[in-house]
Amino acid sequence: MRVVSICPSNTEVMEYLGKIDLLVGIDDFSDWPESVLQLPKMGPDLSIDMEKVAALQPDLVLASLSVPGMEKNIDALDEKKLPYIILDPNSLEEIAGDIKKVAVALGDEALGEKRANDFLTEVESYRKKASNLQDKPTLYWEWWPKPVFTPGSVNWLTEISTLAGAENIFATEETASVQTDWEDVKQRDPDHICMVWVGIKEEKMNPKLVIKRPGWDQMKAIQSGNIHVLEESLFCRPSPRLLEGLRKLVETIR
Repeated sequence: MRVVSICPSNTEVMEYLGKIDLLVGIDDFSDWPESVLQLPKMGPDLSIDMEKVAALQPDLVLASLSVPGMEKNIDALDEKKLPYIILDPNSLEEIAGDIKKVAVALGDEALGEKRANDFLTEVESYRKKASNLQDKPTLYWEWWPKPVFTPGSVNWLTEISTLAGAENIFATEETASVQTDWEDVKQRDPDHICMVWVGIKEEKMNPKLVIKRPGWDQMKAIQSGNIHVLEESLFCRPSPRLLEGLRKLVETIR
């Protein structure tokens, strides 16, 4: 089969299935595994060049709706009459479902069942460990600094927090993404601040600017030195690599 992935998380699902060799094209932001970097680029995930996709004559396009604005890619796929499936998970359970969905589309249902079970087994092992922990630190995940965007309860990062034996301070909001402000975060006073600015490399995130926000120097996280610049690629993409992010989070806050 000839497969094109137009979202980084979809490319990572292909790797988890051991099917990277089927990829013939990727979006500009797919950067893992390293072996995909030499593949033809189809453009940024929010504005895929569908002429380039069609020229590759794919048997399957792995599309996504994980970021607002991706809808136009779906319209363009329909216009070109290209075969595609859409992945749009918010939870770890849904990511496992997408692992199976992609495998079925590739003609290997058994592989999908096995890898989805592997994924959920590792999730469950963390759940058991977390259930035995007494101390549950609170976390603030910063997706974007101004305006402030942070994950709510309907998001994998709230699950990742729980599996690490912690609690997302915005788990009280029953939505996938919360727009709020610095004062709200200050009032919630988390034990840890986790900087995962979407689309921004770690070296371009500056904790010193966060510390200078009005009144933030009084927050527990900052007074304790618990402000962490984390790899957004391990926390902001709904893919099996979230488990790698989870391992790093446990090391960071424990």
